[in-house]
Amino acid sequence: MTDATSTLPTQLPPARRRAIPPDVAAARVRRRYASERTFKALGIGALALTALFLVMLLTSIIVKSLPAFSEHRAVMSVLVDAAVVDPDGKRNADTLRSADYASLTRAAITTVIPGIEGRSARKALTGLLSSGAADDLRALVIADPSIIGTTIKTPMLFSDDVDLYLKGDTGRYTTAAGVAELTPSDVKGDITLTAADQSFAALIAELEREGISADAEAGAHVLDGRIPSRVVYVNGGAVKVVKATANTLTGPVLLPLSSVSPAKTGSWNLTTYAQPESRRRISDQEIVFIDKIKSAGAIERGFNWRFFTSGDSREPELAGIRGALIGTALTLFVTLILCLPIGVLAAIYLEEFAPKNWLTDIIEVNINNLAAVPSIVFGLLGLAVFLNYFNLPRSAPLVGGLVLALLVLPTIIISARAAIKAVPPSIREAAIGLGASQQQAVFHHVLPLAMPGIMTGTIIGMAHALGETAPLLMIGMVAFIVDVPTNISDAATVLPVQIYLWSDLPEAAFQQRTAAAIVVLLGFLFAMNGAAIWLRNKFERRW
Repeated sequence: MTDATSTLPTQLPPARRRAIPPDVAAARVRRRYASERTFKALGIGALALTALFLVMLLTSIIVKSLPAFSEHRAVMSVLVDAAVVDPDGKRNADTLRSADYASLTRAAITTVIPGIEGRSARKALTGLLSSGAADDLRALVIADPSIIGTTIKTPMLFSDDVDLYLKGDTGRYTTAAGVAELTPSDVKGDITLTAADQSFAALIAELEREGISADAEAGAHVLDGRIPSRVVYVNGGAVKVVKATANTLTGPVLLPLSSVSPAKTGSWNLTTYAQPESRRRISDQEIVFIDKIKSAGAIERGFNWRFFTSGDSREPELAGIRGALIGTALTLFVTLILCLPIGVLAAIYLEEFAPKNWLTDIIEVNINNLAAVPSIVFGLLGLAVFLNYFNLPRSAPLVGGLVLALLVLPTIIISARAAIKAVPPSIREAAIGLGASQQQAVFHHVLPLAMPGIMTGTIIGMAHALGETAPLLMIGMVAFIVDVPTNISDAATVLPVQIYLWSDLPEAAFQQRTAAAIVVLLGFLFAMNGAAIWLRNKFERRW
């Protein structure tokens, strides 16, 4: 027997440490701390910049939307003429519903400003009211037929152009008090206002600066619609200036004067509107009428409940989001009842029961890929399958719900699998050890514990579906729908598509309603995400 060779490792000499001068070490520490401070500053700066952009975006949307939540109405006395509303006196509902209420509203507004002559002036006066004013009067009469034959005082809705003017959209102007005695030549028609020599020298100089030279043929400076309008308010009336000299102003009477008596210095004024008439949707004639009604105290401003209680309309002042809201609710209902049970059951099977082989691997990869597919692809799928193959109704919440269910399903499956996987294996093992089957262990123990995470993922997925537009455009939910849907097979639209439709319209009032609809949509999104956060914090368990 020979001695075994010793295999003990040879003891290595201790490593020699390099001595670092204290000043160098201190400099390194300072650099590390400086790098840390720089990193923190960059992080805080990024968060602050993000918050700033978010605040700017929300502020811009809210500021633009505020005018849409209010509306202006003219409070006038209306004679509910029985000869117009109920000529046979039988109070028949069909007769009351089909009566010409527009003639009653036109008669009511002409009594507010009497003495208006000429077809164009009377048309401008009656055009101040919205077509919805007659509908509101109809609703009052049908609700209470006893007012037929009486005079009632009721608010009447203005048109969108008048409403915008009263909200200050085109109502900027400057007023200069009269500096001399002014004598009108008549009370109506085309008249001349005469003052002392050189009384309008300042106006002539202003016109020269605006590029208006004296017209040799007219012997005066001629004003047209390309420059800011000038209107003289004198003797209770209004005259639009179309010609000006140093001591005279000539133009048509927009509002009849009370007399031809000379107006004393300071008792009349010259108003200059900021925008030329050609660049406004509201004429000088209409502005004069509005100011007259406003001075009479017959204008009120109230909350625009119509925005939430009416469907879509071609008239901005009558357009509302009720149809879009109900269409959204029906579409999301179909989406939820389809994707929630299918998604949860698919997640349970893949996580708890499916064998781990190449087939399940392919399914899992495809689910993950579907979650990243552009949403418009699902719209094309719905167009090809649900509409062209199964011939389901176009623009219906049923089809929209099916398409959105396909869109949200991968997200729900992935979130549900993650929630199920987060439940500790000991829960399953304890249930099975006590005699429960695998199915009982999953459905009686694992699933209830995973349900908060599943519901959180479902709500976030539904919030994603709420904001989708592209797939719904592909299945025809972009159509102009006036009627409010009552079931999942009626033609309908949804809130994001309604926003898209309004944003493409040229009227300024529709732009305000677009911003207001965005605010409502953001409110729903914040509520749904808040509910998801509340569920997570309420039922979250730490293992």
